[in-house]
Amino acid sequence: MKLRVSAVQYDLHTIHSFDDFAKQCEHYVKTAQEYDAEFILFPEFMTTQLMSIGNEQGQALTIQDLPDFTEQYLELFATLAKNSSMHIIGGTHVIRKGEHLYNVAHLFYPDGRVATQAKLHITPTEVTEWNMKKGDGLQVFETDKGVIAMLTCYDIEFPEIVRMAKARGADVIFCPSCTDDRHGFHRVRYTSHARAIENQVYIVLTGTVGSLPTVDFMRANFGQAAIITPNDIPFPPRGLLAEGEINQDMIVTADLDLSLLEEVRERGSVTTWRDRRTDLYTDWT
Repeated sequence: MKLRVSAVQYDLHTIHSFDDFAKQCEHYVKTAQEYDAEFILFPEFMTTQLMSIGNEQGQALTIQDLPDFTEQYLELFATLAKNSSMHIIGGTHVIRKGEHLYNVAHLFYPDGRVATQAKLHITPTEVTEWNMKKGDGLQVFETDKGVIAMLTCYDIEFPEIVRMAKARGADVIFCPSCTDDRHGFHRVRYTSHARAIENQVYIVLTGTVGSLPTVDFMRANFGQAAIITPNDIPFPPRGLLAEGEINQDMIVTADLDLSLLEEVRERGSVTTWRDRRTDLYTDWT
């Protein structure tokens, strides 16, 4: 089975209304639709752009205000998914449950369903500056193109959680990210390659680009989309099907052949999934 995926290097810039945000998202979706993509991935914290709209005093909104846009966000992406007949991973959006904030990835199905995965590992900035809470558990998601998982940015740096996703049937991991400098970017990028090799899965990764001069902790972004494969003969030698130009507003697209994953798991140059030593360490099922 094959599926075509697109990943958006989302350009963060100051906007003046939710309609500005909606038009930008629609532009990327229509572009991916022209490429006949079946899945499109947006990056982590893309909706922080809404904070730049500001209040009546001309001040940027705060992270506490962001959940107020949740209903509009859900309606927008549900409509885009239905109209485009694509699965849309709408980046992440900050939601409120009780008194707590969570950084949550959303999967919008073409038939109107919405599935969510809260970020499981949160960074010191998310804790100390934005008072966010960790998600409670891992989900995988059935689609008509196979099983996928959504693991956000810092999540991909923990090998156990990706192994759990693979053990539960996920062949494609979608990783929305947001990194502000080269150090953070390369942490996420290098560990994405490691997770693809360890579990013989595809990783679809993207991040934010541009800047939000009025929004705290979103003033700098360093991003590049990449569609990552295991490193074996059926795949490109560098384990890259496609990658974007660093820090450019753009979209990248590639085809994922799931049958190749089965091939390398059975008779690849290395068979890392089959050869894990569960007699020595826990099998993360």
